[in-house]
Amino acid sequence: MDAEFPPGRPVSANGIELVVHDAGDGPAIVLLHGFPELAFSWRHQVRELVAAGFRVIAPDQRGYADSDSPDDHRDYSMRTLVADVVGLLDGLDIGEATIVGHDFGGMVAWHCAVYAPDRVAAVASLCTPHGPRGRTDIVESYRHRYGPSHYMTTFQEPGMAEAVFEADLERTFGSMLRGVGVSLRDFRSLPDEVQALPIGLFVGDPPLFGLPVVSSDELQIYVDAYRRSGFRGPLSWYRGLRRTWEEAEGVDMTIDKPSLLIQAADDYFLAPDQPDKTDRFATRLRRHVVADCGHWIQQERPAEVNALLLDWLRGRESDDQ
Repeated sequence: MDAEFPPGRPVSANGIELVVHDAGDGPAIVLLHGFPELAFSWRHQVRELVAAGFRVIAPDQRGYADSDSPDDHRDYSMRTLVADVVGLLDGLDIGEATIVGHDFGGMVAWHCAVYAPDRVAAVASLCTPHGPRGRTDIVESYRHRYGPSHYMTTFQEPGMAEAVFEADLERTFGSMLRGVGVSLRDFRSLPDEVQALPIGLFVGDPPLFGLPVVSSDELQIYVDAYRRSGFRGPLSWYRGLRRTWEEAEGVDMTIDKPSLLIQAADDYFLAPDQPDKTDRFATRLRRHVVADCGHWIQQERPAEVNALLLDWLRGRESDDQ
């Protein structure tokens, strides 16, 4: 593990144990990683936030690394994942925290402000916008829009993606954790046999993205963690999306908390030029777009992300006036 990244320790939360990396003193910030990542993905932010006077808590979330990984994918809905965060705050005797998430972790962060607003001082998301419950669940929406070979659809089949990802973990993460690469338009212009690969976007040959955003030593941390845990837990988050949609029926998704959305200009998965409703459903929102940056934003452009986070955190008092 990186010498500057705090070691993990188990904390009981919501009936399971999460491995938590905890450092610093001051107002609490919880950092929630995305798929298929680790708390370690926040290594560049932890040191800066601690130096700025915050207590930083970065869990390996449910299903990841050495945290508990329930078998039933229905135990990975957003309500359950929010309950994990609340349980973590309870276990650490923290009343309120700023919740920051990336990718799937951004979705959890937004839902913390919806389902547990009394525990959320503010919410920030990297890449992931926020909005209302759709007329259909997100998997069905992607199936309708992009067809049966889209990864959101193929991830629903137990065992299929696990087998591809786990066959060669060095290749999987070496292909995936890269910077600016293909755009959605670029991908749609590739040969049909590439587009039809169920998860070809993630494990391309050659890689479809740009330069690595991790060193060889950092890459090995991901490989070692997933060699222990496998991909079933992380993929269960996708398989729990239907339950997330069901549980959100009738819920007001409006958030009245200081909010921040930082997007990456060249994010393939969550492109900022796609319309979203975050401005309508996060009523106290700041938005920024980081130029020349792909999806793994806090690892590819840590200095820019840290500056935006710290500026927002320090400016919150004026937002509240």
